[in-house]
Amino acid sequence: MTAVDFAAFVDQLATASGDAILPFFRTTLSVENKSRGEGFDPVTVADRSAEAAMRALIRKNFPDHGIVGEEYGAEQTDAEYVWVLDPIDGTKSFISGMPAWGTLIALTRGGEPAYGMMHQPFTRERFTGDGRTAHYRGPAGERALHVRRCGELSDAILMTTSPLLMDEAERTAFRRVETAARLSRYGGDCYAYCMLAAGHVDLVIECGLKPYDIIPLIPIIAGAGGIVTDWNGGPAKNGGRIVCAGDARVHKAAMTLLNG
Repeated sequence: MTAVDFAAFVDQLATASGDAILPFFRTTLSVENKSRGEGFDPVTVADRSAEAAMRALIRKNFPDHGIVGEEYGAEQTDAEYVWVLDPIDGTKSFISGMPAWGTLIALTRGGEPAYGMMHQPFTRERFTGDGRTAHYRGPAGERALHVRRCGELSDAILMTTSPLLMDEAERTAFRRVETAARLSRYGGDCYAYCMLAAGHVDLVIECGLKPYDIIPLIPIIAGAGGIVTDWNGGPAKNGGRIVCAGDARVHKAAMTLLNG
């Protein structure tokens, strides 16, 4: 069985997590700060309910699979197949009532990202990829995802969640790229990467990502023809500092400026 055979099950996970999340969106709900005094890293009952629902389905259907999730940690990570879950990527947007958030679901095989989905249940959109192809399903119908060509950084649209998530040196490096780009926008979280895969954004630069923040997006970006690495050009699956581009020329130009 190949990883893509699990696509129907990923849809089940997305539906279950969406059903758990939506009753809480744009309501008055308590917010806990996970950062323990160092910044603000919010979590809500919606995050925890969604991950619990997905874990229950995985354990029931694939008890020999591993799971890594943002809210409830890791189990059986030495399994051939491991699920990587971020129930709400963009919790700060979620608690602000903004729709730039989504549920991230990935299946890895042998430690490598094999299939990924970003599900936005409020807008009813699903972005999926297996590293070879990528697809969109939503109110606008269904279509294949393809990045767009962009030969010059001066023509590029750049996104990041927030420069405030970077340290001073990282912000300085980011601003070198931002100054060279045509347009920069903040606040995208996982949605920014999907807009890159859909051909609307050319470059996403981030810092401080966890593996569950990026692993589900890697097969979508690669499947749409994009490039995603760390700032040194290495694999992005471990998180950290990430640069993602739709065109290799823009990726190269951004890497040059980031590394000064």
